[in-house]
Amino acid sequence: MVKKIDSIAVNYIDEGEGEIILLLHGWGANVTLYAGIIEVLARNHRVIALDMPGFGKTPEPPAPWCVDDYVDFVVRFIASFRVSKLSIVVHSFGGRVFFKMNARERLSFVIERAVLIDSAGILPKKSFKQKVSLRCYKIGRAVMGTKVLHFLYPDAVDDMRRKRGSADYNNATPVMRATLVKVVNEDLEPLMHRVKCPTLLIWGDQDTATPLSDAKRMEELIPDAGLVVCEGAGHFSFAEQAPKVHGALAAFFAG
Repeated sequence: MVKKIDSIAVNYIDEGEGEIILLLHGWGANVTLYAGIIEVLARNHRVIALDMPGFGKTPEPPAPWCVDDYVDFVVRFIASFRVSKLSIVVHSFGGRVFFKMNARERLSFVIERAVLIDSAGILPKKSFKQKVSLRCYKIGRAVMGTKVLHFLYPDAVDDMRRKRGSADYNNATPVMRATLVKVVNEDLEPLMHRVKCPTLLIWGDQDTATPLSDAKRMEELIPDAGLVVCEGAGHFSFAEQAPKVHGALAAFFAG
């Protein structure tokens, strides 16, 4: 299905009947990756899942966005369904949108339950080695960016950026690269205590993108939170241990 929000044609899925569950995907993903979760939840609920701008079949935003821009967009997307309450299931980057949206004053809807799967939101502490590497990169970028050196070595800065950048960064368009930089450098830990609804955390204990220590910290900060650990799973625990995750989701929403 497609609907226009702020002149952006949003690709989304709307399946099942009953109380609404909104699904927000991770960075670089799209709704098709979560087909198993959608199928399980749609047996007893109405599941709405969208490709956020810049992902899947939804065009990228007209300019680099920050998390608040995505929140604005998702809020308007939800408003288009004219609902007063819903639950939310998020993965990775979707968690950033959830934390900032939950902290908004006077939302037009109530968030009844939340499931955070390998969620982002806690800013990792940089090691001494990482700090030195970043400092060297900034110095190198400044030097190679001068007019003379840029003329002699026009690709030098881009080469440095590619060597430092993650796969997500290097594979993104210029707009989405700038968006990623804005998104990952924001620490949302101070907002986590404001999540008042029952919350289920699902995490892979081998997750290196958002480590299990993040989940334990969220469990401490969110007043009504419980944690399910998927042993041997990484950042995509919902795919690596689908039966366990599907069972946990079914039990949480049945309760």
